[in-house]
Amino acid sequence: MGGHVLPLTRLIVVVVLTTLPALAQADAHQEFLKRLVAAAIEQTHHTVRYDAAYVKIPYPGGDVPANTGTCADVVIRAYRAVGVDLQKEVHEDMQRNFSAYPSKLKWLAFRPDANIDHRRVPNLMVFFSCKGTTLAITSRSEDYTPGDLVTWDLGGDVTHIGIVVDRKSEASGRYMLVHNIGQGPKMEDVLFDWKIIGHYRYFGPTPAKP
Repeated sequence: MGGHVLPLTRLIVVVVLTTLPALAQADAHQEFLKRLVAAAIEQTHHTVRYDAAYVKIPYPGGDVPANTGTCADVVIRAYRAVGVDLQKEVHEDMQRNFSAYPSKLKWLAFRPDANIDHRRVPNLMVFFSCKGTTLAITSRSEDYTPGDLVTWDLGGDVTHIGIVVDRKSEASGRYMLVHNIGQGPKMEDVLFDWKIIGHYRYFGPTPAKP
């Protein structure tokens, strides 16, 4: 009987050592999403005039004036608050994979432009689908959890994006979203108000291996 104790002990050690990194990563991801959600909600306390105009901004770390912005800027600013520069990440990916993005056909752009590319929802959709996780589009509200990114088709070739947050609507019981559709960043129960065309989760760039 004693001869079976050592192999069993070794098995337990192997299982623990194998499981710990995955658990640590899951905890880190949950903490990241918690901070991302908080950064999105914080924006709802500021007055922002909706303005989609082209603006030359610094690179990296550039931003349009704090009192202006679009739906994409809500996402950009939330990620920047948790240490992820979408301007840099999108620009670098477009430099490597420009043909994967709709810029040429949609905006007649023939090269990446760090001033505007990351502020365009169709570009963000390509980026999140390639660099993040693409999640199922469903009609079940419980499938959309805090930190998820949702994109919609508003009709007329107009797209929109928002972040699911951890506050629920008293009326529907659904998680609300922070978005800017014209009146500045708002936290509202709008998940199914328009046709959903994208559902993503993104934790930032993968750290380079040593």
